[in-house]
Amino acid sequence: MVLALRTLTGLSTAEIARAFGVPEATMAKRLVRAKQKIRDAGIPYRVPPARLLPARTRAVLGVVYLLFNEGYVATSGADLHRPVLAEEALRLAALLVSLMPSDSEVRGLHALLLLQHARSSARVADGVLVPLEEQDRSRWDRALIAAGLAELRAAVREEVGPYQLQAMIAACHVTAADPVRIVELYDALLARVPSPTVELNRAVAVAMRSGPDAGLALLDDLTGPLDRNHLFHAARADLLRRAGRVEQAAEAYRVALELTSNDAERAYLRRRLDELTR
Repeated sequence: MVLALRTLTGLSTAEIARAFGVPEATMAKRLVRAKQKIRDAGIPYRVPPARLLPARTRAVLGVVYLLFNEGYVATSGADLHRPVLAEEALRLAALLVSLMPSDSEVRGLHALLLLQHARSSARVADGVLVPLEEQDRSRWDRALIAAGLAELRAAVREEVGPYQLQAMIAACHVTAADPVRIVELYDALLARVPSPTVELNRAVAVAMRSGPDAGLALLDDLTGPLDRNHLFHAARADLLRRAGRVEQAAEAYRVALELTSNDAERAYLRRRLDELTR
């Protein structure tokens, strides 16, 4: 998957490293090893036979998903979005649906990307990131939301996979669903995809449901795994601010600023820090 992201999508080593939550040097070594494996084994470039395609579908979905993520929130630079990447990921997801219409996870990924992309125009104002709760919902693309919800209805089966669950969470956000339901969905997602990133998002959802202190208690367990993740420190800063713990919130905002290389995210974090320290 990492080699596909580098060679087929053109993402940089730094961008791929951010996607996998590892240092850039670690990812550079991983890419070198992948290339050496192909060279040493003499693996040819060819379209696999139809019988092997199902086993490779999840890796393809992962590439499209991570490509969209880089378009949705750029690793670095002046702009929050990279629309060309996001729209290419949407095109590829739609193509996969046309090729595998009965695959519920393919449809789940397409639904997720549609619902996320629908909010893009409201996520930045004057070069500053706008968090979900502050977004002008009239700027959301209702046609994309309708398409995403329709795709989600077509996707959901008795056995719900990770992309379907993420699409269901995105649907809750665009329909202003009860936070209790969002936490339930994160519980289900965490059971299928145990990872610090999912735990981080679940902690934020718990804070929405039960208050900032409940979310902070969960974040305390993630300090080690996510110590270099700016989103962890930004989320912690926000919950500390909401809990009235001003000095701790300010320090967490400073750490998040040090770890952030996207200008729109930095502008948002700086604004929050200025509000606390003025």
